[in-house]
Amino acid sequence: MAQGKDPWIEASDVIPMFPTLVCKVQLEAQLYQAINARILDALAEMRRDLPGLARGEGWQSEQTLHQREELSELVCCINKAARSVLQFLRIGYDAFEITGCWANVLAKGAAHRAHTHPNNFLSGVYYVRTQSGADTINFHDPRGQTGIIRPPVTELTAENTDQVVVRVKNGTLLLFPAYLQHSVDANASEEERVSVSFNIMFSGFTENLSKPLW
Repeated sequence: MAQGKDPWIEASDVIPMFPTLVCKVQLEAQLYQAINARILDALAEMRRDLPGLARGEGWQSEQTLHQREELSELVCCINKAARSVLQFLRIGYDAFEITGCWANVLAKGAAHRAHTHPNNFLSGVYYVRTQSGADTINFHDPRGQTGIIRPPVTELTAENTDQVVVRVKNGTLLLFPAYLQHSVDANASEEERVSVSFNIMFSGFTENLSKPLW
């Protein structure tokens, strides 16, 4: 805030507290194009005997894609990005693992409702095939009490919104707190939207906690 003009105010300020951070990484074209080609080939093989998706339908793969050779390069990128996030947050525990990794395919009209990924520390999404009308993800305010009172606002800003829309493209890698509620609007394009989701948890905790909940 600007310095107050009233004589009883020497100075005023706004102190940001308890930030919720989303890490956005864009892979180099040569790298992500090779990664995406291998992922699309693997998914085509998995879906070979399945019927095509109808309007409004989605498909999810098994949750062990990180164990497949075809995704080894992507797993390497995920691990590097996760390590950087933990260092940035000054986390004093650096042993982590991917607890689940799965593909999401959305036909035209298909969406993902708001959800979180319990029993994980970080969650993330890697974008394989996006296009206009299918190139965003929504993050929702995790502070539940803010919904108690919703006064009208004169202008929507980062300080008063309850939702942040992040635009993505092929080769975009996002990491965010697993507690952060997120959703995907209906695919408004004619092509399928393809992404790979994953969760990350501290290795020691995976031995003692309940299994991750998707």
